[in-house]
Amino acid sequence: MSYRQDLPPAGGFESVKYKRNLPLRGPGALVILGGVSAVCAFGFWRIGSGNVERRELKRETTWARIHLVPLLLAEGDRAAYREGLRVAAIEAEIMRDVKGWVPRQDVYNNPRYRSPDGL
Repeated sequence: MSYRQDLPPAGGFESVKYKRNLPLRGPGALVILGGVSAVCAFGFWRIGSGNVERRELKRETTWARIHLVPLLLAEGDRAAYREGLRVAAIEAEIMRDVKGWVPRQDVYNNPRYRSPDGL
């Protein structure tokens, strides 16, 4: 009996696949860095423009309030005058039996003007 030796096939064996064959997953590091930088730059630009707009609105509100002060003072004076007339009528009704009583006459002898609300 003759021995038959086991030999490789003609052309050799197929090469052994030992390397990892991973597909590319997503963009590279420079693309990600560029994207993050662009998003941050856009965010800072939006914050800056928002700050400018908020500052302008605050300035506009301040000037609107400054211009409304005379109107609000006049309204307060009118309300104080009407309240003074109402109080004088009530005082005159209550003190009608007291001789020499003048309603709303200041009991203090001070010629300086004082605001009716005592401020």
